[in-house]
Amino acid sequence: MAFKTDIEIAREAKKKNIMEIGAKLGIPSESLLPYGHDKAKVSQEFIKSLAGKKDGKLILVTAINPTPAGEGKTTTTVGLGDGLNRIGKKAVICIREASLGPNFGMKGGAAGGGMAQVVPMEEMNLHFTGDFHAITSAHNLLSAMIDNHIYWGNELAIDERRIVWRRVMDMNDRALRDIVVNLGGVANGFPRQTGFDITVASEVMAILCLSNDLEDLQKRLGDIVVAYTREKKAIYARDIKADGAMTVLLKDAMQPNIVQTLENNPAFVHGGPFANIAHGCNSVIATKTALKLGEYVVTEAGFGADLGAEKFFDIKCRKAGLKPSAAVIVATVRAMKMNGGVAKADLGAENVDAVKKGCPNLGRHISNVKSFGVPVVVAINHFYSDTDAEVAAVKAYVAEQGAEAILCKHWANGSAGIEELSHKVVQLAESGAANFAPLYPDEMPLFQKLETIAKRIYHADEVIADKSIRDQLKTWEAAGYGHLPICVAKTQYSFTTDPTVRGAPTGHSVPVREVRLSAGAGFIVAICGEIMTMPGLPKVPSAEVIRLNDEGNVEGLF
Repeated sequence: MAFKTDIEIAREAKKKNIMEIGAKLGIPSESLLPYGHDKAKVSQEFIKSLAGKKDGKLILVTAINPTPAGEGKTTTTVGLGDGLNRIGKKAVICIREASLGPNFGMKGGAAGGGMAQVVPMEEMNLHFTGDFHAITSAHNLLSAMIDNHIYWGNELAIDERRIVWRRVMDMNDRALRDIVVNLGGVANGFPRQTGFDITVASEVMAILCLSNDLEDLQKRLGDIVVAYTREKKAIYARDIKADGAMTVLLKDAMQPNIVQTLENNPAFVHGGPFANIAHGCNSVIATKTALKLGEYVVTEAGFGADLGAEKFFDIKCRKAGLKPSAAVIVATVRAMKMNGGVAKADLGAENVDAVKKGCPNLGRHISNVKSFGVPVVVAINHFYSDTDAEVAAVKAYVAEQGAEAILCKHWANGSAGIEELSHKVVQLAESGAANFAPLYPDEMPLFQKLETIAKRIYHADEVIADKSIRDQLKTWEAAGYGHLPICVAKTQYSFTTDPTVRGAPTGHSVPVREVRLSAGAGFIVAICGEIMTMPGLPKVPSAEVIRLNDEGNVEGLF
């Protein structure tokens, strides 16, 4: 069966001028800063003017653990936004920007798919409005100023062995994970070991996504801990006098981007931290702005609910004072079969037993999301190879978990294929059933917070951490950082730290390799298992097939 590719569908979109899209939300043209005709930034002044308006209802779209079979979380987020608009609700979509790393690596684009996409697809998956470049530049300006401060006499007495601020770039490049800088003699400074992370793992990215305005942004940037003295006294970005210039570089990037769906509904696309190595949510400023402008805001959190949803609830909602009204968990029959032991090549054949065997992964995510006091509905993202018996098996299993699963055909039919889910989401949101609360209180000790996530969300038996890691957490508590939430960096493919373990495992351990303080963003990162904050390219990267065709159009972006 032949289907048009996502990029072919996106290229045929009948887009409206971005001023018309803004007008749908009551944004005057003078408050939109256009980037061409189909994308714009919303001005800070307009956003400030919305302060007294009532908030709409916030809907989270999350998913099961990702599999090579594909789940379609962003596609469902976009489809649900279109579906809510179709049934007469004023809905706004909020998603993250795409990183160049996975676009040229193995993941492909991040703008939805089929008839449920956000456009312009090519620009969104490439440079877009330049936000990631600004974040990269601001981060590396701080890196340069640290080395420069040391070169010119080191007035702050920074211990070069205790510089914790690395560099970043928005590309998968394993060769830069661990490097030595300042080689070449006296003129180039003092040699030391450091490395690069991918931009989406930068604390500057997290800060931009969690800041409320430019004043908050500059304060958080100043709060970044970049190094320590020999006496282990913290050195901050404001001590290096970098926070002002970093804010200037981020001035435009801080303003949310507005684009449109294939059905000409408004979508905010802003910020892009990964959920496996960062907190995995779009910006607070975009979400809060959308809540002032729409009756419903549909947003997504990265990867499965064990990472994205947990961080959305425990970091973003906690920090921003957000209270979600309902959650949608995306699953596919194909992914259930993979969790049930079926190889990717055999997914086209009906296998109800494998579906049933794989459903406990979905069940774990349902119970986890419910534990936050948020009502849940499951969206079965339809594939043409799904059979009625397989769909029925998923629906029956979900019913046993005290929730409802609804078959959604938005990929093929756009908003017309997701009306039933749209009505259910409205029912849940209007029911007042949500009683949201984070997983743990602020005052809980840091290691206990980590154990709480591991045991209650991952269903692990224990967290394994060296004494040095436990001591570091206690040191941060003594320094006044004990109230911060934990951001776990681990594989997205499993509840464990082993990406090959599917299903709903129990009895496993969570080994913590390293902890990092993100004082400006306001959380502690716990790096677990073999997860890398600078990914590498696969053996056959997507970059090999991305090109311009004879008409000058981009091909290969999925």
